[in-house]
Amino acid sequence: MNSLERVRTPDRTGGHSLHEHPRFGQRVPPPGASQLGLRVAILGGVALIMFGIIFFRLWYLQILSGEQYVQQAAANTLRDLPIVAPRGQILDREGNVLVTSRVTNAVQIVPSELPPAGPGRRALYRRLGGLLGMSPRRIVEIEEKGHKEVSYAPVTIKTDAGRGVLTVLGERQDEYPGVKQEQVSVRRYPDGEMAAQMFGYVSQVTKEEKEPGTALYPHFKGVETGTMVGQEGLEYQYDRYLRGTPGVRPVEVNSENQVVANKPVTKPRVGYSLRLTLDLPLQREGEVALRKGMELARALGHPGNGAAFLAMEPRSGQILASGSYPSFDPNRFVKPLTESELKEVEQIGKGVEGAREPDPLLDRATEGHYPTGSTFKPITAIGSLEAGLLDPNVGMGAGSCIVAAGGQKFCNAGNNDYGAVGLVAALKVSSDTYFFEVGEHDNGHNPPAIQAMAHKLGIGRPTGIDLPNESEGVLPSPAWREDQNRKQAKCLRHPPRVGCGYVAEIRPWEPGDNMDLAVGQGDLQTDPLQMAVAYSTLANAFMGGGEGTVPTPHVGMAIENPSGGIVQTLNFPPRRKVKFNDANLNLVMEGIHDATFERGGTSADVWSGWNQAKYPVYGKTGTAERAGQVEQAWYMCILPDANRPIVIAVTVEQGGFGDQAAAPVARLIASKWFNQPLKLMSGSNADH
Repeated sequence: MNSLERVRTPDRTGGHSLHEHPRFGQRVPPPGASQLGLRVAILGGVALIMFGIIFFRLWYLQILSGEQYVQQAAANTLRDLPIVAPRGQILDREGNVLVTSRVTNAVQIVPSELPPAGPGRRALYRRLGGLLGMSPRRIVEIEEKGHKEVSYAPVTIKTDAGRGVLTVLGERQDEYPGVKQEQVSVRRYPDGEMAAQMFGYVSQVTKEEKEPGTALYPHFKGVETGTMVGQEGLEYQYDRYLRGTPGVRPVEVNSENQVVANKPVTKPRVGYSLRLTLDLPLQREGEVALRKGMELARALGHPGNGAAFLAMEPRSGQILASGSYPSFDPNRFVKPLTESELKEVEQIGKGVEGAREPDPLLDRATEGHYPTGSTFKPITAIGSLEAGLLDPNVGMGAGSCIVAAGGQKFCNAGNNDYGAVGLVAALKVSSDTYFFEVGEHDNGHNPPAIQAMAHKLGIGRPTGIDLPNESEGVLPSPAWREDQNRKQAKCLRHPPRVGCGYVAEIRPWEPGDNMDLAVGQGDLQTDPLQMAVAYSTLANAFMGGGEGTVPTPHVGMAIENPSGGIVQTLNFPPRRKVKFNDANLNLVMEGIHDATFERGGTSADVWSGWNQAKYPVYGKTGTAERAGQVEQAWYMCILPDANRPIVIAVTVEQGGFGDQAAAPVARLIASKWFNQPLKLMSGSNADH
């Protein structure tokens, strides 16, 4: 065999492989080799492209966007848990503590350390509920509400759990995984319901309250969710001073919002204190007196289901005492509330059907909406005198009723006939027919004299008090009626045509509207605060020979540091100056002074035995009619003492005549202010 000749040799599969052609002596590729090379080339190209894409992406992430993602990663893993700062104290004018804070041990749940949802967690809640005296369902509701607000923060389940509970948790921690003790600062209201609407209450600020467009957004902008803030009253108004500076507990949180590490803590700083104009002894006596006035009303068979009082220093506008009933205990808001409990409180506050008492969250002294009855007559009198529409010496109001244009009758209470009397006597006996005539004469006057004076004295406009939610009220006039008619008509033209309620009926202003206003009835809506401002203005002018000021009512006096040093004195300059003809003003004051001590005066019985020579009283009763209700009792009085002047406003819803339920409250408050014997004196004069 030729040495160059090759033979077929078996391959590994049992076949044969041709390594070299016997004739030409060259290598021949095995079958399928060309297809394999093509595949390799394609795969290599794809791999090269993929590596290029990955390389470019890594370059983009690390070089172009690296700093941005580092910041986002840090933001996603580091969280600051606020440590509540003790809120500053609220003090009365003499430094007596009205509202304070205290430190207590609270029981908290750490969501990230709880057993997985299921039997283990349910068993834990049952054990914890038995220890705390709470239902497992309530614990779940509180935990879920807190977890919803700040998912990585501990949730307070109960404050003031007691030493026994804390001992058990400390000794048997393994039985309560995810449950811990923590010192927290909580608000304390030592006098419970006293002045509760004025003080307000605190609770944790929520995400919703911080949303742009909400009413609270500007006030709590930048405040950490979960921080305790003032929600109503002075707690809300002066929150930025009282809140203090929260501490910070930085924590590291993983992608599942679980705390994985704690960082050094920054301690909180206590808030500033707020000193008020309130006089604590007078406030306490006012609260007691108000309830006695309601008891007098109920003894006469009247509901007497709501009331308010306000005492003001007329020259400065300082509120010396103020109260509203029914009230609530702001300490209730200190403990964690479930959604259902919070809704219950809010519903009671709105006076919904089934509530135990109507509107305990409403401050009737500053947010009420009431006609005033005859306490408005001094305003009618001075307005008509100053406009030259009234001769105080001409007798008017004879007969028990007068008939207005159109045939409508306007009558005295009980159809009494006081005869034709002058202004001073009309104020003394509170003759409705006299003031009906005054209102009829003023109708059509441009501008209306009664409305102009009421507006000048502060009726139907904000007073500027340093409290949220004060009522603007309603001072009806021809222009007001025209505006309300237009709004009512527009509302009725557009579905669903319900809830319009601007006016009961669309009609023009009539003489009877002005006659009603002259005696504090009709569409007039105001509150004790506005009436106190109006009477304080009259008092200032009376003491100043006809010249005075409209005071700015206020409760805040100064901001103080925790050591008692003054940080800021709160200033509330008068709203505006006023000037009256001194003779006109003296006539009005003479009439309401006679009403308090002369025989037949509407509140003479109430002030029987009072030292009028030393502390003269200028007072006016009011009995306001409200549709479907017993009359509302009112009393306004001025005691223009040179050293300690005071103006007192009292109203009792469904209390009957003013001298029966409201005036007795005013006498008790005045007695406390001037250190006189506390006598509960009721009257028997019918007055509208």
